[in-house]
Amino acid sequence: MTAEPASDDRLLAGRYALREVLGRGGMGVVWLATDLRLERPVAVKEVTFALHLSDEERRLLRERTMREARTAARLDHPSVTSVYDVVEEDGRPWLVMELVQARSLQEVIDGQGPLPWPAVARIGLDVLAGLTAAHEAGVVHRDVKPANVLVADDGRACLTDFGIATATGDPTITTTGAIIGSPSYMAPERANGQPPGPAVDLWSLGATLWTALEGHPAFARGEPMATLMAVVTEEAPPAPHAGPLEPVLRGLLTKDPAQRTTAQQACRQLQAALDEAQPAPWSPGPAARQPEPPQQVDEVRQDRVERIDAADLRALVAASATVLGTVARDARDQARHLAERRRERRAQATAREEAAAQESAAAQEQAVARERAAAQERERAVAARADQRPRFRFRRRWVVVPVLVVLLVVLAVVAGLVVLAGYLLGWS
Repeated sequence: MTAEPASDDRLLAGRYALREVLGRGGMGVVWLATDLRLERPVAVKEVTFALHLSDEERRLLRERTMREARTAARLDHPSVTSVYDVVEEDGRPWLVMELVQARSLQEVIDGQGPLPWPAVARIGLDVLAGLTAAHEAGVVHRDVKPANVLVADDGRACLTDFGIATATGDPTITTTGAIIGSPSYMAPERANGQPPGPAVDLWSLGATLWTALEGHPAFARGEPMATLMAVVTEEAPPAPHAGPLEPVLRGLLTKDPAQRTTAQQACRQLQAALDEAQPAPWSPGPAARQPEPPQQVDEVRQDRVERIDAADLRALVAASATVLGTVARDARDQARHLAERRRERRAQATAREEAAAQESAAAQEQAVARERAAAQERERAVAARADQRPRFRFRRRWVVVPVLVVLLVVLAVVAGLVVLAGYLLGWS
């Protein structure tokens, strides 16, 4: 026996009653629905395509979405939103997913601004765990960004929209020549048409963590092509709030995918940072926030899906090559200038060291001379005392001896008188 839909509910595939809209994005609408057969709440993603896409692009994206959604449905991990079912109705894919009571990381950032680094590290570990499970299953998400990371009340995070990524960010150029995705979180190799691999998700994760730490995307420039140009040609700016996570961000945002930090390395670094800290309790609940300046608001919106024509992409690659060539020449000139400065500093340091050595030698010589003079002075003083000591003893002897002689004479006289007196008085 199955539950009955309400009279005003839309019934999808004869099973899923769509209740209300939970959210809207660049490539779809998320509905709160009820699975009438299993009598449980679910989230249903209605995948929609932009009006400017051709019929061939729509067909390709629809087929890829269905294929990737079925692949994602095989994933079973606590850090991945489960895909229960995928159906096609009205010419559009509909994905039936686990309903997670959580807010997107983008909503949390919009509400709180920059998040504390321990909370970002915990979110990063959870998303890494989900990505690792997906990559081991042969699934590349291709659209990791704050809007696709759900954060629960206890701070745990999970990755959602598996299967949608192909529709919103397939890095291959379609038959009509277009690349679709969120420029602020696209890996730079996607602009070069390289086949997508796990490394693209890791770069997007690094950009996502950077946004969570600083409150705005690292490469947002207000316009999609300018943003993608920054992703390809510029290094990520410093993240003042990153704390011990700065090496993780630098490794994940490495331009060369071969040199990029791996999921295992990033996991070890994040866990080590958490083990050495004592993070305070944190919750993604609503919090008051000051209004953002207009530029920052525009930057926050850079996670929306954009379509970039192949001609624009080729122009971007050519411009980036020109920029990189100029940067390389400037880097060579700068390196030559720095080398000359280093040689000058070394020469100056050598001269200072020699002068200091000479001063030290002179000081030592002066100290030795002073010590030698003091020793000679001490020797003269000892000699003088040695010369004076015998004369002093000679004078003392000639004073003491007469006194003793006089005393002896006096004693003898006294003794004689005593004896004489005794004789006279008849003592004897």
